[in-house]
Amino acid sequence: MTGKSSIFLAGASRGVGREIAKCLVEKNQKVKALLRSEVSRPELEAMGITVVMGDALDAAAVEQLMLGDEPIQAVISTIGGLPKDGQRADYLGNKNLIDAAVKANVKKFILISSIGSGESVIAIPPQALETLKPVLIEKEQAEKYLIESGLTYIVIRPGGLKSEPATGNGVLTEDYKIAGSIHRADVAQLVCQCLFSDAANHKILSAVDRTQMYGQPEFEEFSLT
Repeated sequence: MTGKSSIFLAGASRGVGREIAKCLVEKNQKVKALLRSEVSRPELEAMGITVVMGDALDAAAVEQLMLGDEPIQAVISTIGGLPKDGQRADYLGNKNLIDAAVKANVKKFILISSIGSGESVIAIPPQALETLKPVLIEKEQAEKYLIESGLTYIVIRPGGLKSEPATGNGVLTEDYKIAGSIHRADVAQLVCQCLFSDAANHKILSAVDRTQMYGQPEFEEFSLT
């Protein structure tokens, strides 16, 4: 991918999204970050990121921002979390981003989901599933919507997220039965690698730290080269 057009990043205010923003800037990518709140704006702008204000739950606003002045080469979405007025962004927010990306002729859409979504539900303990079920249902809906959109997609399902610095031990696998933890910064590194890898296109990949697996399962790492 060239660096001339922008990467549209939704969810850059915190967590994995913030780590992805740092990674993209380090790789000299132009980034347009969608923010719902002004709180993170100064810090992101100081990194050289173009900030646009809007709510992913507002379909018209998302479309207008994505069909802006310059072409968007890829969309990366990490949005989700707490319900807002009874609606989570996990499905509806991502649906709006996907619809806008189709209209904007975006080349690639990377969706950050979660282990426990879809067939990977078997990888997490029953008690965790009970707690996360409403979120995981919506994440699976978003995954399916993206896959059926016609866009070149990559779905990345991280395991349990930690906030420590990157370790370099993050790995991707198509084996949906594995689970473990991973640092947010390592997820970001994997996402940035996927952005520039055609090997990952049209794949659903779990992301874990090879030293923080649950149990000692044998699994095949996915190669991005």
